[in-house]
Amino acid sequence: MRELLDSKLARFEQLEQDMLDPAVQADSNRMSAVAREHGSLAKLAGKYRHFKDVARQITEAREMADGDDADMRELAEAELPELIKERESVWDELLGMTIGGEDANRARCIMEIRAGTGGDEAALFARDLYEMYKRHAEAKGWKLEIMDASATELGGFKEISLSLEGEGVFRELMYESGGHRVQRVPETETQGRVHTSAATVAVMAEPEEVEIELKPEDYRLDKFCASGPGGQHVNKTESAVRLTHLETGIVVQCQDEKSQHKNLAKALRVLKSRLYDHRKQEEDKKRSDERKSLVGSGDRSQRIRTYNFPQNRLTDHRIGLTIHKLDQIIAGDLQPVTDGLIDYERQQQRDQMEGLD
Repeated sequence: MRELLDSKLARFEQLEQDMLDPAVQADSNRMSAVAREHGSLAKLAGKYRHFKDVARQITEAREMADGDDADMRELAEAELPELIKERESVWDELLGMTIGGEDANRARCIMEIRAGTGGDEAALFARDLYEMYKRHAEAKGWKLEIMDASATELGGFKEISLSLEGEGVFRELMYESGGHRVQRVPETETQGRVHTSAATVAVMAEPEEVEIELKPEDYRLDKFCASGPGGQHVNKTESAVRLTHLETGIVVQCQDEKSQHKNLAKALRVLKSRLYDHRKQEEDKKRSDERKSLVGSGDRSQRIRTYNFPQNRLTDHRIGLTIHKLDQIIAGDLQPVTDGLIDYERQQQRDQMEGLD
């Protein structure tokens, strides 16, 4: 924890220097990326600086309490309890701010929702998940943009990619990665039987321009005509694009915009996020001997949650959380679930945290 905070503070201070560098100032794209990353770290860096200052005051007060001057000892002993209380309070705030690891304070992320087993009902469930996240984003004041979508004739989604931007967006949504299962009577069911279907969600931190270098020779670009539900062509120009990263084989396509240029820009953003996520996954495998967070592992194959409509019940299987307000949650009130997951993660960190001294 302290190592992570030290690295974040060092990065923040480096960005402060970069913003004063004439070479950076002359490059508007780089300056914008540096300023954005600096801004995303400012709150955490300020809080950690405050923590370190309080810790320094505690050290000085203890030295005074051990000294020979009776007046200074009395003063130090009176100050110590309040200083220790303040330090613990600030540390608790830091815990909350760093839930999610080194990407906790990312203000942008990419979310991909894909229909799983269940045919048309799975696609409709994927649509419902999208609507849930969309309403939650609106309530949080986040900016949401559709990057690409593959719709079905019944109005569902085979898959849909989103970009979300706002304070705390990745820290909150990272817990959505995994398998989501729904139990309900489908719109297409005439006998009133409850069916089970599934969708998967992947949430990836969106890196800054300077973090992932991607050259045209690193990927193959294919252009094709965008199509709608059922495969019918919705335009006769090759506005849709497909990118294949040559080293990893990662494939991204985008056809939501009528402009090929805009589709390419969106596809590059998604590809960079997938590459960043791919590298993070590889790093996690190398550190497989280290403890991994139960709720923040981002394992796409893990079934994380069940949405049971007949019982109006949501169950998050990772932490044993059950809420009988599924109608409110699916309508966008995801906060009780998110808060439960973050509180669980925070308590895990507290339990493993060694003494602050």
